[in-house]
Amino acid sequence: MKKAILVAGATGNLGNRICRELIKRDAAVNAIVRISTDPEKIDSLKKMGVTVIETDLNSIDEIAKACAGIHCVVSALAGLGDVIVDLQKIILDGALQASVPRFIPSDFCTDYNDLVPGENRNFDLRRQFKHYLDSTSIKASSVFNGAFADILKYNTPVLNLKDKSIGYWGEKADWKLDFTTMDDTAAFTAEVALDESAPRDLQIASFQVSPNSLWADVKEVSGQEFRIQQLSGLEEFAGFIKKQRSDNPAGENELYAKWQQAQYMYSMFTTHHKQLENERYENLKWTTSLDYIRSFVK
Repeated sequence: MKKAILVAGATGNLGNRICRELIKRDAAVNAIVRISTDPEKIDSLKKMGVTVIETDLNSIDEIAKACAGIHCVVSALAGLGDVIVDLQKIILDGALQASVPRFIPSDFCTDYNDLVPGENRNFDLRRQFKHYLDSTSIKASSVFNGAFADILKYNTPVLNLKDKSIGYWGEKADWKLDFTTMDDTAAFTAEVALDESAPRDLQIASFQVSPNSLWADVKEVSGQEFRIQQLSGLEEFAGFIKKQRSDNPAGENELYAKWQQAQYMYSMFTTHHKQLENERYENLKWTTSLDYIRSFVK
């Protein structure tokens, strides 16, 4: 019998990919979406083979009804406290009411468990939901993928194609940074959703690459020698972020405030994944650093 998986956030970039990977694995996939969802996004899911349930996401009872017979709920929601904490709690309560055995929260980021609370706003929101999730009877599994590899395309300080530069903080030129493509994250998450024995926390990375090895990959692909530079010490960087946040209170209501992006960079240079679960599912193929760089660096 097919396992039934319910996905919240299925119209998003990652959620859509997770649905696709679950369908490829012969799962019965349901998606709960808001009643006001764009019809084109709903049609796209239906064409994929997903059963779309338009639901009042403020109603625990309606969510519980959508969760009837579901083996695992996967949350691929993105947002601030009203989504990551409040909405996920409602979805979790609906899953509990329907006796769903397993739940995958929207923890698609660096493993924040060993990080200092207060250093990353978005991680703090996930930590707050985790506290609630772990107080319930449901079996949970978090997928920690580091940073999505896509950020390497966006001229961040780590890799700036426009300025032909690679930057790092502290004495971290050889520090391994965790990057995972969205496709690899989605494929791994689909496997976890179907794996009743999956543990509480799973760390993955398509590739782990240091600023120095990133420089070497760019040179191999393009023949260009980018400028590599220390941007500041880590303590100085932390102080800059705090000032940037205090000077921009409006950013508290922005998902990708500039200081939040800086907080993420700081986290990447203060922790990394030490026990990758990449080999847990033998059928998965992981994108290498060189292949990913080759896909967009000319």
